[in-house]
Amino acid sequence: MTTTGDDRVLFDVEHDTRIATITLNNPAQRNSYDAAMRETIGRCLDRVAEDDDIVVVVLRGTDGVFSTGADMNNAYGWYGDKDSAQAKRRPSQRRRLTVDRKSFGFYHNLMGFPKVTVAEVSGYALGGGFEMALMADIAVIANDTKIGMPATRFLGPALGSLHMFFHRLGPVLARRLLLTGDIIEAGTVEHLGVFTETCGPEAVTARARYWAEKVAKMPADGVVIAKEAFRLVEQSQAYAGEEVASYLFHAYGTNLQFAPGEFNFVKTRAQHGTKEAFRLRDEHFHVPEPEIRP
Repeated sequence: MTTTGDDRVLFDVEHDTRIATITLNNPAQRNSYDAAMRETIGRCLDRVAEDDDIVVVVLRGTDGVFSTGADMNNAYGWYGDKDSAQAKRRPSQRRRLTVDRKSFGFYHNLMGFPKVTVAEVSGYALGGGFEMALMADIAVIANDTKIGMPATRFLGPALGSLHMFFHRLGPVLARRLLLTGDIIEAGTVEHLGVFTETCGPEAVTARARYWAEKVAKMPADGVVIAKEAFRLVEQSQAYAGEEVASYLFHAYGTNLQFAPGEFNFVKTRAQHGTKEAFRLRDEHFHVPEPEIRP
């Protein structure tokens, strides 16, 4: 295991198999990540990109959970030092744009990564974790994995990566998940081919390793050329303007005014704490299914 300087991110390189592995190791928070942790993941990806002997990188999480995305224990902490006065108040629009431009640089790097990415997904893939699973070249997911973008319930659907959601999920499923904040099980959308393979949770690790070893046997130069060609096609056909639109949508979409009766997560978290805020959020958005369906 190679040191990363952050115990919450584990990095391993197997030069004999040409496979690297990045493991999110923050189980107490269901492998959610803060800015520092995400930057560590980015540095690991840079090391993989610069290592000519590595063809594949596996992205995974500890304790059977991929990732629940960005750590929302301090929502404004993403825009400054968590102990500073700035972290305790609404950030300016210029600060949002500066931070979000940098944040989405990470996702753009992952989506256009020159080596093959294989995601080993189980437990939960929410928010940014869901985005990383969708951005992977090959994703093996457990059929009971909870997937979705619950942050839309307190930020609205104007998040970044809209192009990617529509391209990878299709417009119908993308609208459903972004406009409702629903969390669904991966097995329910297996027929749509969103992920490379959907299987039982006990098989995810072995199947992800299988795909990684399969790709690792390919010619390294050929794989990189193919990845750049795929990126060119996606940028020209699906992601035109996305590199700017993503952080603009996110920056503007996180600066909402809430009408009376609408759920304000940040305010509720400050009053009741994070755990209770999540409970109150889910209670607010719960709408019972009708007993008789059409």
